[in-house]
Amino acid sequence: MIETLVVLLAAAIIAVPLSRRFGLGSILGYLVAGIAIGPSGLRLVTDVEQIAGVSELGVIMLLFLIGLELRPQRLNALRKDIIGLGLGQMVPTTLLLTGLAHLAGIAWPGAIALGAGLALSSTAIVLPMLGERELLPSAAGRDAFVVLLFQDMAFIPLVALVPLLAGDQVTTQIPWVWVGKSLLAIAVILIGGSYLIRPLFRLIGGAKVPEIFTATALFLVVGTAALAHWAGLSVSLGAFMAGVLLSNSEYRHELQADIKPFEGLLLGFFFISVGMSANLGLAIAHPLIVISGLLALIIAKVVIAFALSWFKHRDPGQALRFALALPEGSEFSFVLFATAVSAGALAQAQADLATVVVALSMVTTPALFAASEKFIVPRLIGKTADPTADKIYNSEPPVIICGFGRVGQIVGRVLLLQKIPFTALDKDIGQVDVVRRFGMKVYFGNPAREEVLRAAGAETAKIIVVALDDMEETVAAAETIKRHFSNVRVYARARNRRHAHRLMDVGVAGIVRETFYSSLKLTELVLKDLDVPEERAKRALELFEEHDERSLIATQQISGDEKRLIQSLQDARAELTQVFETDQAGQDAVARS
Repeated sequence: MIETLVVLLAAAIIAVPLSRRFGLGSILGYLVAGIAIGPSGLRLVTDVEQIAGVSELGVIMLLFLIGLELRPQRLNALRKDIIGLGLGQMVPTTLLLTGLAHLAGIAWPGAIALGAGLALSSTAIVLPMLGERELLPSAAGRDAFVVLLFQDMAFIPLVALVPLLAGDQVTTQIPWVWVGKSLLAIAVILIGGSYLIRPLFRLIGGAKVPEIFTATALFLVVGTAALAHWAGLSVSLGAFMAGVLLSNSEYRHELQADIKPFEGLLLGFFFISVGMSANLGLAIAHPLIVISGLLALIIAKVVIAFALSWFKHRDPGQALRFALALPEGSEFSFVLFATAVSAGALAQAQADLATVVVALSMVTTPALFAASEKFIVPRLIGKTADPTADKIYNSEPPVIICGFGRVGQIVGRVLLLQKIPFTALDKDIGQVDVVRRFGMKVYFGNPAREEVLRAAGAETAKIIVVALDDMEETVAAAETIKRHFSNVRVYARARNRRHAHRLMDVGVAGIVRETFYSSLKLTELVLKDLDVPEERAKRALELFEEHDERSLIATQQISGDEKRLIQSLQDARAELTQVFETDQAGQDAVARS
C-alpha cells in the first residue's frame, strides 16, 4: 500500500501543476495522472479497487462542506429552482438518451437504465471545476449546483426503481426493508444533527484538544455516510444532510477548516481512480461504439442544458458555461449500471461499454470546459444581445447603479435613506428575482449595452456606479459609458490593483478598491487595541493611504510590464518606510519642543 501511495502522490505532483499551467484546471491533471499510472497506462497501479474506497471519502467530504455552506433557509429559497431546473434537465435528457440507446439495439429495460444513468452528472467534477475558476456564485454555477443537488436526491429512487425494469423477475419483491432502513437512517441523521451534535462538540471543545475536535469532525462525516450506506442511500446525500443541519451552528467555520485539507487530497485521489478505471483496451477494441456513445452523450446533454438555460433567460455565455459543466457522466452512473446488471435489466457487456463512455466523458469535460473558458465564453460575456431585458420606466434619476449585488445594494440602501432616486440594473436574472422578493426595485438588463443604459436614463444621469462582480464586465460597462455618455461621472468598484489600472486606462477616475478601505479600518482597530496613540495611528493610516494612491497612479503606465512593476513596488515600499521614519522624527521633535 505504501508503494501505491508514493505513486499516487508522485503522479499528482507531476500532472496537476502541468495541467494548471496550460490552463486546463487541476481536475483534468488528476484524471490524466490516473490514466497514465493505471491498468491502461504504465500499470504502476493495477488494483483500482485498492484506492476507490478511500478516494470516495473525498466526494463525501465535498458534499458535507457544500451542506455547511447551504443553510436551511437558503435551501428552502432554492426549492423551486431545484425542482424546475432539476426536472427540466433530468427528464428530457433521460428520454433522449434512452431513445438513442434503444435505436442502438438495446432492449427497452436496458435502454432506460442507461438513459437514467447517463443523464446524471458528476458533482465531484463539476463543483471543483467551477470553484477553482470562482464561477460557483455566477448564474451558471448556481444553476449547475441546483441540478446536481436534484440529481443526488433523485439517485435514491432511481436505484430502487431499476430492478423493476427486469419485469416479472422482481415485481413481487417490494423493498419494505429498504424503505424502513432508509427512513430510520434519515430520522437518525435529522435528530442527531439537530439535538446531539452540538452538545458533543461543546464537550469536545471544552477538553481543548484540537486533534480530538478534528477526529470528531471526521467521525461525523464518515459516520453519517456509513449510516446512509447501511440504509442503501447515497453516502454523499447523507453527508450533505449532516452538513446542512450544522450550517447554522457556531462550529461551522471550525469544521470547514478541519475537513478542507482532507477533502482536497482525497478528492484528487477520487479523480485519479476515475482515470485508472477508464478501460482503454475496451475502447480500442470497439472504437466506433465508444466514440459514437461519447459524442452522443456530450452533444445530447449540452444541447438540452443550453436550451434549458436559454429558457431561463440566461445570456449565451452563462448558458454555455452551464451546458459544458454537465455533459459528463456521474460516479453514481457506475452504481446504477451495476444495479441494472444484477437485476437482469442490462447485459454486462453493455454496462462495460457504458462505463468506458462515462469515464471518457469525465476526462473530456474538463478539457472542453477549459477550452470554452479560454476561447469562446470571453467573446460572449458582456458582448451579446440581451433580448429579454426588462422595459425600464424611469423619471430621469440622478444615479444609475450597474450591478446590484453586495456593493450595489449598500449604495442603493443609503440613497433610499436620503430619498435620492436611482435606477438599478443587473444582468443576473437570479439575483434580480432574489432582490425583488425583498422589495427592492431592480431591472434585468446588461449594463454593458448602450441601449440598456440609455433606457435607464444615462443621458440625463449625474452619476453611474459600476458595482459588477466580474472584472471583465466592469471594464466593458465602463468602456460603454465613457464612449456614449461622456458627461456622466463614473464611480467603479475595483477588485484589485490590476483591475483599477484597467479602469484607469478606460478613463474612470472615481475608483474604489473593494478591500482597500475595509483593510484600513481593520488596521485602525488593530492599532487601537495595541494601545497605539490615536493621533499617531490616524497619521500612519493617512500617510499609507496617500502614498498607496500615488503609487497606484504612478504604476498605471507600467502595469503590463511585470519586471518594472515589481521594481516600482519595491521602490515604493522603501519610500514609504522613509516617509514614516521622517514623519515620526518630525513628530518626536515637536513633542520635545
